[in-house]
Formats: sequence, C-alpha cells, structure tokens
Amino acid sequence: MNRFFNESIETMDRPELDRLIDERIRYTVKYAGEHSPFYKKWFREQGIDPDDVHTHEDLLKLPVISGKTIRENQPPESSDFNFRSVSWNEVYTIHETSGTSGVPKSFFLTWKDWERYAEKYSRALTAQGFGPGDRVIVCSSYGMNIGANTMTLAAKDIGMTMIPEGKCTFPLRIIRNYRPTAIIGSVFKLLGLARRMEMEKISPKDSSVERLIIGGESFAAESRDYIEEIWGCDAYNIYGSTEGTMCGECSQKAGLHVPEDLVHLDVYDPDMGGFVKDGECGRIVLTTLIPPGEKCGTLLINYDTEDTTVVLSREKCQCGRTHMKILYPQRESETFWVEGTPFNRVDVERGVFQRGNMAYLTGEYEAFLYGGDDEGETAMRLSLECKDPDRCDKKMIEENFLGSFFKYKPHLSEAYSIGTFKVIFNFIGQGGLELYRLKGRPKRIVDRR
Repeated sequence: MNRFFNESIETMDRPELDRLIDERIRYTVKYAGEHSPFYKKWFREQGIDPDDVHTHEDLLKLPVISGKTIRENQPPESSDFNFRSVSWNEVYTIHETSGTSGVPKSFFLTWKDWERYAEKYSRALTAQGFGPGDRVIVCSSYGMNIGANTMTLAAKDIGMTMIPEGKCTFPLRIIRNYRPTAIIGSVFKLLGLARRMEMEKISPKDSSVERLIIGGESFAAESRDYIEEIWGCDAYNIYGSTEGTMCGECSQKAGLHVPEDLVHLDVYDPDMGGFVKDGECGRIVLTTLIPPGEKCGTLLINYDTEDTTVVLSREKCQCGRTHMKILYPQRESETFWVEGTPFNRVDVERGVFQRGNMAYLTGEYEAFLYGGDDEGETAMRLSLECKDPDRCDKKMIEENFLGSFFKYKPHLSEAYSIGTFKVIFNFIGQGGLELYRLKGRPKRIVDRR
C-alpha cells in the first residue's frame, strides 16, 4: 500500500516547499490581476501592484475579503460574476455553496481545477491508508456542493471503487452484496446506519468496513471515539469546502495536513484586525495557489472562510509529511456567546458523547437558547434522545455533561452557579427531536434569544 500519493511534494523539505509556495503566490497574484475582473479593480482601488507580491509574507499585508465580498460581485448585486477568471467556454462546471449562512456563493471550475481539487483529496485518502481494492460508500450528497464529486474523482486516481449513494438511507443489501471497505458520512449518518444494521442483525464491527471518513462538519473527539467503538475501526477527519480548502488527517490522527502547494492558509483574528502566530486561534484565511502556466475558474486571495483553527505544527510529521498541520476547524456560525463567553456546537457535542452517557443515549441531540443578557438570564434547553427514557440514568448524564461543558469555561460555570445561565435537560424517546420534522440539514443548536 502506498504511503503517499505525491511523495516528492508531500515530503518536500520546508525551505524548498516555501520556495515553491512563493513561486505559486507570485504567479497566482499576477494571474488574478490579468484575468479576474474583481481583482483587476480591487488591486487598483487598494493601491496594490501585483508585481510587489513576492512571498507568502507579502500576502499578510493585503486586505482580507469575505463571503460578503463574493456575493456583492455576483447577480443580483452585480451584473456579472466578477470572480470568474476564465472565459465561459473554459468553465467545466458551476457550483454553489450550501447557502446556510446567506445567499449561495457561485464558483466556476475548469477541468484543471477539478484535477487539483481531486489531488488534495487523493493525498488525504492515501495518508489514511486507502488504495486499490477499496470499495467506498459515499453518503455525502452529489450536486452543487463539490465534496462527493471531488472524492469520486480522487478515487479514480487512487484506484478505489466508489458506491455513490449520496445518502445514508441506502438499502442494507449494499452492505451485504458489495462488502464495502469504507463509508464516507457525517457522525450522525454513521450512527444512524449502525443502528439500522443492528436492527437487521448485522454487526457493524463484524462487517466488511475497515475505515470511516467523517466529513462535512466539525465534531468532538468523544463522538469520534464512540463511532470507532461502534464500528470497530478507525474514523478519519477530512475538511473541505467549495472554496478549495481540502485538508485531511494522516494515520497519526493528530491534526489535518494542509496541501500547502495548492492552497495557502493563514490564521486571522478579525477583532485584532491582523494575523496571529502559530499556536493561536483565529479564522482560516485561504489563498488559491495556481501552478505557473495553468488557469483557474475562480481564485481567492486572503479569503476569510469564517471557520476557526490553530496552526499546530510546520515540522515533519511522524507519517513523513512535511506540510503543516492545523487543529480541526470549527464553524464560526456555530459559535454562541453567553455571559461574554463563547462556546461552539462541538462543546455541546463533547458533553453529550461522554463515554458513560452512551449506555443510555443514541447520540442525537438538539439545543435551543432562550432569554438574553437584557432579561437577566439565558437558558439552554438541551434535548437528548434516549434508547429507553424510562431506564436512563438522568442524573449521571447531567453531571457528565456539565462537567465536560464547563471544564474550560470558568466564567460560564460561575454564571451557571449563580443562576444567570441555566441548562435545562429534556430526555426523550427515539424519533422525538424537533429536527426529525425538518427538511434539510438540521441545526443542532438554535439561538432563539
């Protein structure tokens, strides 16, 4: 089994890798100034000469753009798609983001873009032990989002066989007949599938599945541990976006490798108005990197993804890769503030998936925030789906959750102790959560303040 997809690039010494990155930054910025209607105008308005951008340090001096910038430069706000940087006859596919945080953003991909996107996933999948002979069920949706399509293209380059279901509600004969070696899906899709299999007397642990990939959302380490226990195999993290991030874990499962020759990643603190040092938390800011001589349908320079992370290391990993590793990203849109303290959906999920809880819970949950500081108190109503509500150790679950949730939030813990922040637990039977009655991707936490 190959350990690397593109060994010469993935194991390149840091000085050589930095030189390659700088070469591609120079070409990308020059290409943007010549081919992107947005950047032609933006450089002029910002007083930026593309020829002055020589290194990745020079990028830190340039302004940061956002999703709002993209939306303002496409219909209906604009008469044309100003981020499209090739002619229409060179556009292979058109894609949109999910639009969960606003109007969908439009992206235009050439075939070369697809090849570069696929290579990012090919590297991650190879790092996780995938190769020829693997048969992979894809539970991620195919369509205007690109994740499932990109992994399917990557499979061709690796030699894998894909089973493109798109959803996790496929008939269980797929498991019996095709004996897949891996499944790609979210935490809750994989848990739901395991429950269906057990009802049909198919043990996930005894099935043909050797690996799982959790993609499409951030998740707690505790939920990964539980999934690995249920399935009896490793579960790997892949993080990607239509914008082209695509980072993946290696066999060490200690952070996500960034394909630095294809996408440049910095970490930015919008409150400070500047970039932060390695080891400090901030938002992922990405820059598309184009190899000299190639084209790009939509390129981005210093684009704020609104996902937060930390650069963990730029040293050589035990897997042999030299590309930087980042902490598993969290979506800023899933971060909530109470009593001046932030918490993320992942913090709630961590409390739910405490090991002792899982003898009684399915893992499915939803939370609602009520009240607000101007009303003197905030309440979080947490609904937990139980395997059997009548035989549920509710007191233990509450204590486990609160211990985990407040562990690194002393100010929020103090607010809880004096009653200005309340956590109201609601234990319900299977199928009773509100999210089951809603179409589309469910929100685990809803702020109703």
